[in-house]
Amino acid sequence: MLTLPRFEIVRARDVAGALDQLAKSPRETLVIAGGTDAVPNLKHRLHDQPRLLLIAGLGDLRFIRESADGVELGPLVTLAEIAAHPLLQRQYPSLVRAASLVASPQIRNMGTLGGNLCLDTRCTYYNQTYFWREALGFCLKKSGTICHVVPQGKRCVAAHSSDVAPALISLGASVEISSGGGRRIVALDDFFVGDGVHNNVLVPGELITRVIVPREWAGAAAAYLKLRPRAAIDFPMLSVAFAARLAGGRCESARLVIGALGAKPRAVGGAAELARGRALDDELGVTLAAAASKQCHPLINVAYDPDYRQAMVPVLVRRAVRAAAGP
Repeated sequence: MLTLPRFEIVRARDVAGALDQLAKSPRETLVIAGGTDAVPNLKHRLHDQPRLLLIAGLGDLRFIRESADGVELGPLVTLAEIAAHPLLQRQYPSLVRAASLVASPQIRNMGTLGGNLCLDTRCTYYNQTYFWREALGFCLKKSGTICHVVPQGKRCVAAHSSDVAPALISLGASVEISSGGGRRIVALDDFFVGDGVHNNVLVPGELITRVIVPREWAGAAAAYLKLRPRAAIDFPMLSVAFAARLAGGRCESARLVIGALGAKPRAVGGAAELARGRALDDELGVTLAAAASKQCHPLINVAYDPDYRQAMVPVLVRRAVRAAAGP
């Protein structure tokens, strides 16, 4: 049986209090909301912060509301709440679909939007017990000096397995990040960085306090597809999010995002130009599938055959375009 390490638990009554608690010892504090990813990682000794800041009770971070900019989501909104919300179902169905495909009903009831965005990257050589990792000599992501996936590499290539992140990037979403020093807005595509050791721009002492999904992408033709061994529980071995704004039946703008291959979701370069002015049909699906296949190269960072994952990239892209087009 894997046990939890010893740690101190601290709480706050509001966002200001949480930021104050973070400021006291930012590098020694791990923020926990639902804990569906963090608690198993604590048991595996993948997280070693001696102080846990519990924010699940902060009601001012749990909201779904319309604004002049679009729809604003609090980071403590659960994945189940996103999947069941009527406004999101009408305006951003691909986000609803992505949230509904995370793990199991029990985990979706606990797991939060902010937690899924900040999900720790995963790798065959990282998500193991301390005994297993020690016997291997550890890895670049935790306590070691070498990447066992790319031995000559200088960056960790552990995969980011969030479901909501690719969908939100395809919808042009941004995040508000707060700290004791103020707030900043970052496009979600720029929130992630290509290093699996720490794959986002958050620095110690910062929290996500709001996610903004822009109004101009409300009602877009969009879809999210996830490839996994079983239809429940499993993290994706590959995911595809596609969104297109249409005018007169033709694409004005489009985004295509591939997830679960590397440390950050990959926005397929040139997708908007390839789609502009074209109908949302199988021919466009083939064109975008070819572009995605050229740009995406799966590694052995998860326990699934990379050749199979590579072969499924164009398949899922074609299916995503067809699903976005509707019946």
